[in-house]
Amino acid sequence: MKENCNSLNLLEMAAAPEPELLCIFGTGDLGRSLGFRLLQSGYKVVYGSRRPHSCGPLPQGAQVMTHEEAAKSADLIFVCVHREHYEFLTSIDHCLQGKVLVDLSNNLKKDIYPEANAVYLQRLVPKATVVKGLNTLSAWALQNGLLAGKQVYLCGESEEAKQAVARMATKLGLTVLDKGSLSAARELENFPLQLFPDWRLPLSIALGLTAFFFFYLLIRDVIYAYVEKNNDISYRIMVSLTNKVCPIVALIMLSLCYLPGAVAAFFQLYRGTKYRRFPNWLDRWMLCRKQMGIVALGYAFLHAIYTFIIPIRYSVRHKLISAVVDEMKKNKTTPFDFDNTEAWGTDSFLSLGILGFFLFVLLGLTSLPSVGGSLSWREFSFIQSKLGHLTLFICTAHGYIYGWNKFLSSSTYKWYTPPGYMLCLIVPSVVLVLKLLLLLPCVDRTLTRIRQGWERNKPKENAGEIKATTL
Repeated sequence: MKENCNSLNLLEMAAAPEPELLCIFGTGDLGRSLGFRLLQSGYKVVYGSRRPHSCGPLPQGAQVMTHEEAAKSADLIFVCVHREHYEFLTSIDHCLQGKVLVDLSNNLKKDIYPEANAVYLQRLVPKATVVKGLNTLSAWALQNGLLAGKQVYLCGESEEAKQAVARMATKLGLTVLDKGSLSAARELENFPLQLFPDWRLPLSIALGLTAFFFFYLLIRDVIYAYVEKNNDISYRIMVSLTNKVCPIVALIMLSLCYLPGAVAAFFQLYRGTKYRRFPNWLDRWMLCRKQMGIVALGYAFLHAIYTFIIPIRYSVRHKLISAVVDEMKKNKTTPFDFDNTEAWGTDSFLSLGILGFFLFVLLGLTSLPSVGGSLSWREFSFIQSKLGHLTLFICTAHGYIYGWNKFLSSSTYKWYTPPGYMLCLIVPSVVLVLKLLLLLPCVDRTLTRIRQGWERNKPKENAGEIKATTL
């Protein structure tokens, strides 16, 4: 038995490959974080430093030596220093011949230099092969493990060098996109300088909706009361008006997360295939659904906080005390009238609001990479799709119950305009109806017949442009 165990141990030792040694120039935050992640992924790491004996704390297990010694020990070198400090590479260019230099540098401003940093680096050390990439990673993301599925970019003149860097990045859990030759380096260096590129459309929509409904309700509530009734209620702008705008924007933004999915499904049913590209506007819309949902959750949080502080407002307390005093003046022994229907409506309204907010928070939590990454695809899809539509339904019902007894009242339409909550119910109602239609099998058959009839009636000269396909 001992002989067998010894043989197995020898086989395991022989089969275990020697960890690849990688070199990092730069012992700052980015260099230390990158070395920490490389060590976790099974690599050996050596640092090159101007002061190898006083360069500060480095990840446990890493070695540190001079730039020249470090360059000789590894074939793949990460340059984690600023462009201003590239000059030291010229003094060790004899050690960099045939090496692959991965340039991770970025700039503080766009077009600050006449040429990209990677191009400048390649000109300084022509004997080495420069690959621009991984510059969109931050030290914080490397330290905290937020890399799974994250997309990074590479560019360079050597396909072999890019493949070597891509293999390393894939081992770290990254998704690699090749951007071509080194001429794309300037584009890559400008990526980190973009301010919330994926958030521009959701934030623009949210700000546009906020501005529209704020001024709409300002005119309809505050200005109307002052003009028609000579009643100054401008104090409501700070809390009451804001507390009307926030849930309206939250509900519309939530419905806009699921509307493109319904539109895309109808596109696929009409075309008879799911292998054709959607229009660019729909592609862009679908790619920012996560951001729209998070913005909607932020507005829902504001609505919850504003609702929570309503009882402590001076105007609410004054109105309640005045009502009690007036009742006492009329008849001290007469109890307040209790409306059972109103009680049911209020409790249902509050219950649906609480449940909808809870599900809303659940959707937001599962959209975080650290939470969503722990779920299987089926679990993630169930929460984001099934529970997402349930959340939309409950929040929409919350809005309908709020105005259940006001839709047909003429006093609701001030200056012949509908209240804000009626307007905000349009988009979510459309989304829910479209989702219901998609669940009906007759819709598939109807769209197929429409498509086939359109193709039969199509002019013959254009008949060859689109090939008919059936589901």
